Amino acid sequence: MNFRQFAINNVVRNKRIYLAHFLSSTFSVMIFFIYALLLFHPDLKDGLKGSSQTVTVLANQGLMIAEIIIFIFSFLFLLYSVGSFLKTRKKEFGIFLMLGMTRRQMNRLLFMENMCIGIASIVAGIGLGLIFGKLVLLICGSMLAVENSLRFYFPLKGIVLTAGAFLLLFIIIALCSSLMIRKGTLIDLVKSEEKPKPEPKASRLLSLLSVVLIGGGYTGVFIFAWGLYLFPLLFVSVMCVIAGTYLLFTQLSVYVIRALKKKERLFFRRTNLLLLSELTYRMKDNAVMFFMVSVISASAFTGIGSMLTIGDPRLSSMTNPYAFTYVNSGDTDSAVVDRHMRKIEETLVDHEVPYVKGSYQLLYENNNNYIIKLSEYNRLAKALGYEARVLDRNDLAFNTAPNIAARKKLLETKEDSYPYSADLYVGEQHAQVQMLPPATDIVIPMDSETGVYIVSDDMYSKIREAYIAEIGMDVDFYSNQTTFFVVKDWMATRSFAPELLDSIQKDPPEKGYIDFSSLVVDWLNNKQTNGIILIVSGLIGIVFFTFAASFTYFRLYADLERDEAQYRMIGKMGLSRLELRKIVTRQLVLMFFLPLLVALIHSSVAFAALYQLVQFSVLEHSLQIFMVFVSMQIVFFALVRWRYLRHMYSKLV
Repeated sequence: MNFRQFAINNVVRNKRIYLAHFLSSTFSVMIFFIYALLLFHPDLKDGLKGSSQTVTVLANQGLMIAEIIIFIFSFLFLLYSVGSFLKTRKKEFGIFLMLGMTRRQMNRLLFMENMCIGIASIVAGIGLGLIFGKLVLLICGSMLAVENSLRFYFPLKGIVLTAGAFLLLFIIIALCSSLMIRKGTLIDLVKSEEKPKPEPKASRLLSLLSVVLIGGGYTGVFIFAWGLYLFPLLFVSVMCVIAGTYLLFTQLSVYVIRALKKKERLFFRRTNLLLLSELTYRMKDNAVMFFMVSVISASAFTGIGSMLTIGDPRLSSMTNPYAFTYVNSGDTDSAVVDRHMRKIEETLVDHEVPYVKGSYQLLYENNNNYIIKLSEYNRLAKALGYEARVLDRNDLAFNTAPNIAARKKLLETKEDSYPYSADLYVGEQHAQVQMLPPATDIVIPMDSETGVYIVSDDMYSKIREAYIAEIGMDVDFYSNQTTFFVVKDWMATRSFAPELLDSIQKDPPEKGYIDFSSLVVDWLNNKQTNGIILIVSGLIGIVFFTFAASFTYFRLYADLERDEAQYRMIGKMGLSRLELRKIVTRQLVLMFFLPLLVALIHSSVAFAALYQLVQFSVLEHSLQIFMVFVSMQIVFFALVRWRYLRHMYSKLV
């Protein structure tokens, strides 16, 4: 047997330990390759049909940044996992040295072992990426709202980039592994497993501080969402939650377990003595890992859920319910406006899309508010399926919500505060009106936070005529007019909206101005922008989640030999298989699901705050994200528990 065969046999003999390392490495390579597959995709590189140049730039830059992030975190993760494996093999390395192996030969052995796993991971990862490539392109095409999806192509550049990047990474990891073993004498290596661990301790003050920091962080997030839009407050709140989470695992968890151990009736009941004693050490040893898993998982949940919510068509239509919006100023050539209107209506008729047309002319109130007549408001409201409003007297009026933020404020207004008097000023003209309860449906969409007053037609005409006379303008004068086209199934305009938008933008008036927008085009750009972010954050989140699960596996199997000796000794005292299964299951449940539970709580708070910001239910998307990741964790937990118990049963007398 030559040295190369000896290295390969070492990997095969330690397949139980190296399996998670190999699978995680393979998964990292596969995700990196998928990003490369998208990065070099012709449709994304040249630009998606109907999308803006911004989306194309974001796609290219976002995917490149994702490649760098995956590479860096893969390096850190693989370095950590190799370090975990080497710790479990210190005794083995000590025996090699006792048998005459030189340090140089040991370094060569470690290098060959790591490269063996690395090359196998690269081949397996790229192979799996090619197998699932078409499925990934179909899913990404749906997320980017591509009509005919993203076509499959042979990604030669992606294969070369992935193979080259990870070959370099595994060479660096292999070189670093020899440095990890160089520390310590021969006696330290041989007796590495015999050193006792000190009993974990925790501070009551720091434990209390963890609760205060998390509670204060949650409060700050909600204060931000309730209207105090100070981003420094949001940043500080998030940092408080992160710091509190760290103290939760390093201090509070150990403090709680030590407190439970002091309750003799609980501690000495059945197998609780073994369970709590072992948990104290496991929580302290794995505290940093649990903290990382919680923060990474919470970030993945929140990021993916937020992107899914923002890209939801229902949110777009709630913000602006009109398929097409056309704005023109008063001095725009009427022939150009008429030509544009005919173009829009003829296009809708040609494509057999039913529509309702409505418009309004604004009066600018001196206090940066707008005044609109009731008949124009009611026509648009009825077209959208909302209830028409009635003003019995000319001196009555009501507000309407121009956007989600204004709608939120109107909804918070107490009903018993109506009616109340309001003064409207247009130039030198003054009118006093009695304000009725507002209309909270978004019928007159605007980005600004100005107030929109709906007054009777007679009141509107009276104010307008007096104002026109005051400034000496023609009776037909108006500052601008906004025309809306209501289409119930506005997604049906996708096939022709980009061309219609382009044709009108290429026919500008010689004087005045026009502005034409399409809801489906705006949604498409928004969807593709958020789709790119979702693809980037989603795949990175899955990689992080896989790394987090693998961390748990590494930590569990790093203590495997110690656990074997412990349970073998306790088995001689009468520990049954059923009792062993209960102890192991309870420990693994905490190890696998406690960080996930903390992440779910953090994410739930973030989603609740997001609902306060956009007034749009995020329950559906948040549940989808939670179910996917929890299902993945349950499957991984079941597999690890089965393998771990199977191994322990074989050692139990």
